[in-house]
Amino acid sequence: MTVSLTRPAAQQINQGNFLDTPQLAPGITRFWLIRHALVEQNARLRLYGALDVPLCPDSLIAQRPMYEALAARLPREAHWLVSPLSRTRRTAEAIQEAGYGPVPMDVEPALIEQNLGEWHNMPHQELPQHLRLAPHPFWSISATECPPGGESMLDVCGRVGVTLDRLAEAYEGQNIVAVSHGGAIRAALAHALRIHPETALHFSIQNLSLTILERLDEGWRVVTVNELPGI
Repeated sequence: MTVSLTRPAAQQINQGNFLDTPQLAPGITRFWLIRHALVEQNARLRLYGALDVPLCPDSLIAQRPMYEALAARLPREAHWLVSPLSRTRRTAEAIQEAGYGPVPMDVEPALIEQNLGEWHNMPHQELPQHLRLAPHPFWSISATECPPGGESMLDVCGRVGVTLDRLAEAYEGQNIVAVSHGGAIRAALAHALRIHPETALHFSIQNLSLTILERLDEGWRVVTVNELPGI
């Protein structure tokens, strides 16, 4: 006997939500997370965290092809967000200047980098004597270490996770381009994958890399991590 499914019943069959083509489907809540460009050389000698430090002017010129590749890769219809720090806004402007075109940008405070409190501006070589816990192999401090007057990566994951859920609801079915920071993007991955921040810190998030997350009815999906434009 052949069983015929009505259309509503057929639609309820779980097809796995597979990504079978390079073209991403429209109508899905999708976050395009970009880490800001390389900061100025002297700033990189110290813990700059949530400090407002400038971008490296030489890299803005040398990495022009990467900005052009991002401009071509990002969706044309999107809401643009930056953190309160100027390095994210300048990165977003460079992408738009490289062929995307000017669009408005809103500041999202919760997408800022980890606040290192009293350890801000400390030379890297001086940090070990202040730590209570062994540092993470791929981050300056353990995910559970909280700098005096600052926040731990656990705290970062909490604020970023709440923000992603809020933005996903506000921009349901739309694209959100967010230029943010390495710590905040790792926190977004921790939220999407429901993993401990200590595990999420194992992800490499390089400058100008692209990480794409989708919010479906079934939950979060990670499309790509640390995609380097034009490479």
